[in-house]
Amino acid sequence: MTATTRNTSTSRTDQPIHQLVIRAKRAVFPDGIRPAVVVVDDERITALLEDGAAVEAREEIVVPDDQVLMPGLVDSHVHVNEPGRTPWEGYESATRAGLAGGITTILDMPLNSSPPTTTVDNLDAKEEAAQGKLSVDVGFWGGAVPGNIDQMAPLWDKGVFGFKCFTAHSGIDEYGYLGYEGVKEVLAELAELDAVLIVHAEDSRILAEAPQDITDQYATFLASRPRAAENTAIEQVLAAARETGARVHILHLSSAEALPAIRAAKQEGVKVTVETCPHYLTFASELIPDGATEYKCCPPLRENDNRKALWEGLKDGTIDHIASDHSPCTVDLKVKDTGDFGKAWGGVASVQLGLPAVWTAGEEFGIELSDIARWLAANPCASFRVPGKGSIAVGNAADFAVVAPEETFVVDVEDLEHKNKISPYQGRTLRGVVKRTVLRGRTVDRDSKAGRIVRRP
Repeated sequence: MTATTRNTSTSRTDQPIHQLVIRAKRAVFPDGIRPAVVVVDDERITALLEDGAAVEAREEIVVPDDQVLMPGLVDSHVHVNEPGRTPWEGYESATRAGLAGGITTILDMPLNSSPPTTTVDNLDAKEEAAQGKLSVDVGFWGGAVPGNIDQMAPLWDKGVFGFKCFTAHSGIDEYGYLGYEGVKEVLAELAELDAVLIVHAEDSRILAEAPQDITDQYATFLASRPRAAENTAIEQVLAAARETGARVHILHLSSAEALPAIRAAKQEGVKVTVETCPHYLTFASELIPDGATEYKCCPPLRENDNRKALWEGLKDGTIDHIASDHSPCTVDLKVKDTGDFGKAWGGVASVQLGLPAVWTAGEEFGIELSDIARWLAANPCASFRVPGKGSIAVGNAADFAVVAPEETFVVDVEDLEHKNKISPYQGRTLRGVVKRTVLRGRTVDRDSKAGRIVRRP
């Protein structure tokens, strides 16, 4: 069944006629699932009523009993790559993919666009490039690179949600990385702004000393990005956050060995949040075929025991939320002809598949749909202060995804909306099908251009 829509243009009572009413036997909130009648006016949720409440609207959506009403998802880690690397991805294709996955807001990384978002002028260029192309809402991250500390306050004032740095080579030469002292200097500046530094945490010295004889065998690539590189960099970032009092966020956590240090820092009151990604929760290094460079990402996919430990970190709250780290490239950059993991671009393109990938992989760990609502919507909004998004609550934007949680599908890359048709999920059976995406009270499809630029308040 599909969610039914009825237009009701005439009132039979003296009650006001609202913009939209959604009736769901199962509406998903961060604390559980319950029936709800959701009333929408002026693009926002204006009331949450009990099941069966009498209320009229110009449009009514009735969610079938085998489907659920979820908040619109928020993906805080997407590389759109526009301007400058549009053969890799762009605003039209990336936001269409997000919409198809039930995402209503993405936060666009400062790289791999060219120029990167490290100055106000470059942010202006990004915003201009996005005009008229957005199927969902888009916000922006600023960049923290050597020599741009004077740009941070102006970028913050322009509404970026924070600043991204690397502690090792980023993969592109125009986006430099920060050493430990550089991280501390940036954090001292950001503490004054109450801005967050989001960190790709791998230690450059440990990476330089790791084996570099990388071939088409995944194990050789894994050896080149050891857990120690992540663990050490994370410990250094936590120490800098402790010293400066600044907010930090650990991106795409791969090494579960770092969880005890993160847990201890949180207990001390260090201002740290953490994300992991669907691919780290789904795939295990032992099962990656030789030459399958579609699985390459940095930090890398690790062993199955590590995967299970990440799930435990999510469940106990050490890891706060999940983001795609959608990092696409052209198919040729994956060097499928040789399968050389050393030469292939590192990145997984999966913005469309976050919900079903996590829902499927989490089945063995007993997760609930309310967990999905927290990890993929409410918590990223809380971490990054995304205004009026992330949960079904009065006053929030009327952003929703209608999902059939028990329906399955087989991933075919040709059906995915991102630009370059390569994915490690190809041929995989996933559970959870997005039936409808609603943005500010309007049902949107792949041809809609209803997205807007969102800024930190």
